[in-house]
Amino acid sequence: MIKLLIVDDSAVVRAFLKDIFDKDREIEVVGTAPDPYVARDKILRYEPDVITLDVEMPRMDGITFLKKLMTYHPVPVVILSSLTQKGAATTLQAMEEGAVDIIAKPEMSLVKGLEQISLDITSKVKAAAQARVAKRGKAETKKTNSSKPIQIQSKALKQSTHKIIAIGASTGGTEAIKAVLTRMPPDAPAILIVQHMPEKFTKAFAERLNTQSAMEVREAKNGDGVLPGTALIAPGSYHMVLRRDGARYFIKLNQEEPVHHQRPSVDVLFDSVATYAGTNATGVLMTGMGSDGASGLLKMREAGALTIAQDEESSVVYGMPKEAVTLDAVDRVCSLDNIPVTMLSFATKEKRFKSKA
Repeated sequence: MIKLLIVDDSAVVRAFLKDIFDKDREIEVVGTAPDPYVARDKILRYEPDVITLDVEMPRMDGITFLKKLMTYHPVPVVILSSLTQKGAATTLQAMEEGAVDIIAKPEMSLVKGLEQISLDITSKVKAAAQARVAKRGKAETKKTNSSKPIQIQSKALKQSTHKIIAIGASTGGTEAIKAVLTRMPPDAPAILIVQHMPEKFTKAFAERLNTQSAMEVREAKNGDGVLPGTALIAPGSYHMVLRRDGARYFIKLNQEEPVHHQRPSVDVLFDSVATYAGTNATGVLMTGMGSDGASGLLKMREAGALTIAQDEESSVVYGMPKEAVTLDAVDRVCSLDNIPVTMLSFATKEKRFKSKA
């Protein structure tokens, strides 16, 4: 049984969430709190496995509370945030401070889609319960070897203009993707990314990464060309697929049914990359709960792409990578530190790594 503490200044939201969680037999709401001061006492009293935390609260804001929590009493935290530009920016800051996932604050008047909302919320809490969290002092010593871009010979980069790197991640993925993109040189092969994230948050995520990476990082738009030096992030609520017209790669977006309860889905992206890029592609499956991306990574491997999975030790949740390893879909299992250089070394080689499949 997962012990959950709900922290939100709105009594209506607390009641709404409690009603959702009370219907799930795997989750027990051990308490609710209107602010961090009440939450602090209940954390010590009930020792919850997971906390849902609103970032905008009186007396002490959620970010300040999160910093204190991750320094002195680390617990997996899922951020509850409003679908606003300010809310998205604050939420991404919370992810950098140690939160493991995001829940978009549901509209209280919403009746249609309540079942899907409930499934999304409960699944994120269950994933968070499996997350590895550590005191910030310890976590900070486990950063990647360098935040500087990897140096690759210009000749190798020029030969890789037709290569594509596809990345999928979920729980804990925002910081893992950041760790990879900050190591990329400005003219790295094109990168396509699916990160499970609510609608409207992906744009803020891309904008934040764009200020931290030497590559151009942006939220994908329908028809975007797939070009070296550019990383495209699938927008929340849209599947992203690769298409090809002659020598030109481009992106198509759609709102077809969710896959593995996800839209965007990693499998949808990987399937299309296997079909249209084949041996010109590298697939990377990173930290996350569930199995999204595993079968797609297998299709990429069977199509001759190099496939990489993040290892258990460096994953916040070793779910999606583990499923891919179980399916024999993985050529290389790498730590987060080693993923950037591994994927670049193969993506910039004219002669592709030969798959065992």
